[in-house]
Amino acid sequence: MYGKGSIEFPQRVVCLTAETVEIAYLVGAGNRVVGVPGTAHRPPEAREKPKVGGFTTFKLDKILALEPDLVLAFSDLQADIARDLIRAGVTVLCTNQRSLDDIFRTILLIGGALGREGEARAVVQDMRDELKQVREFSSVWPDRPRVYFEEWHEPLIAGIRWVSEIIDIAGGRDVFPELREQPMASGRVVDAGEVIRRDPEIILASWCGKKVDVESIRSRPGWDATSALRAGRIYEVDGSILSPGPSVMVGLRHVHEIIQESLM
Repeated sequence: MYGKGSIEFPQRVVCLTAETVEIAYLVGAGNRVVGVPGTAHRPPEAREKPKVGGFTTFKLDKILALEPDLVLAFSDLQADIARDLIRAGVTVLCTNQRSLDDIFRTILLIGGALGREGEARAVVQDMRDELKQVREFSSVWPDRPRVYFEEWHEPLIAGIRWVSEIIDIAGGRDVFPELREQPMASGRVVDAGEVIRRDPEIILASWCGKKVDVESIRSRPGWDATSALRAGRIYEVDGSILSPGPSVMVGLRHVHEIIQESLM
């Protein structure tokens, strides 16, 4: 949008993921958000914005009707709608974060695109400070329990890189650390027998927006031999841990509490 003698930053923003909504509000541009996905819950006032679809199911006409001058999207999962929007002449900023550092860069990128670089840097600094505090707190623990994180159950998919990093920072040891190098979910499919062999002491699960069936995990053949099941340590983790934005900190706190409790 152009004004006399100046260039303004985007004034009508449509967000296609919950974390882009959260970032826009945290950097002070929430008033410019004109459309959100149905998955948006933070902050609560964002729920009152017009809905444009789900995580992968969007209506092009709904988005275009809002006359956005910027659409914020995420990853290859939204490649089709991003393509259609670009063909319709809309500016799309699509990020592809896979690690905590990627998340920090994404916040700075979106903040910069909205003319809120200073506010974005403050958000990132707050996150870094909390990560440092948690890491220092857990670093003195005498033991680091083995942790299996399950992102999906059919097939079994281990946690994405930022989740693996969170487990380490929170005081645990990811039983599939080598898979953090796999950016796609298909590269993180694991065998049930291998989970048993690696004998996790804690099992964490968050199934991408679907409620975790803890009982079904407990009843898997042979899993009763794992230290986690023998100790009754199977937990559903707050779904925010799979949202690659500021709310991963909610997941970090939850994982940190679980691991700390297991050591008592």
